[in-house]
Amino acid sequence: MRDRARALFIDLDGVLRRWDPAPMIAVEVKYGLKPASLLETAMSWDIYRPAMAGEITDAEWMSLVATRLPLGDEESAAAVAEWQAYRGEVDPEALAFVREVRAAGRPVAIATNATDRLRGDLDALGLTGEVDLVISSWELKVHKPAPEFFREACVLIGQVPKHVLMVDDDDRVIRGARSSGLSGYRWAGPEHVPYLRKVLDLPE
Repeated sequence: MRDRARALFIDLDGVLRRWDPAPMIAVEVKYGLKPASLLETAMSWDIYRPAMAGEITDAEWMSLVATRLPLGDEESAAAVAEWQAYRGEVDPEALAFVREVRAAGRPVAIATNATDRLRGDLDALGLTGEVDLVISSWELKVHKPAPEFFREACVLIGQVPKHVLMVDDDDRVIRGARSSGLSGYRWAGPEHVPYLRKVLDLPE
């Protein structure tokens, strides 16, 4: 039987933080951009990867996004700034799960691919004090699902990989976590929290 997890790594975007598409759509409509073009441009691998790996700042990343929009310089910068003003919302059920895990004495870390804007976002969302540790790809200079990310993250939380559960909404991350010796569970919503409680051996 597999060892029970003694610590939890939880992803931010898609798990603890959710995004309402309406603000992004409103910006694209206002500036005459194609639907989803802002997100697709930002996720272009040649600029997304260095932003997550700590090679460029969030501001530099967004400047690169602006240069790729089919608008004038000022309009592009304004569109990106308006898009970035919305920073998402906390998922209350995911947060309740985090609180339950911590109340049972299990340490919890946000383990996320992020930019140097992460700490400010966590403060604004009220999440900084809700976890024991924040593990950021930008600070580690390596992003999920690289084995080095999970290895360093486990060192930071003081647990061997087999005693850590990674909850993420990305299948690639879950596969990477498992190949690095962690338990991994793909988050699709709170309906499987009872199962996750068992993995973490939480009291009924």
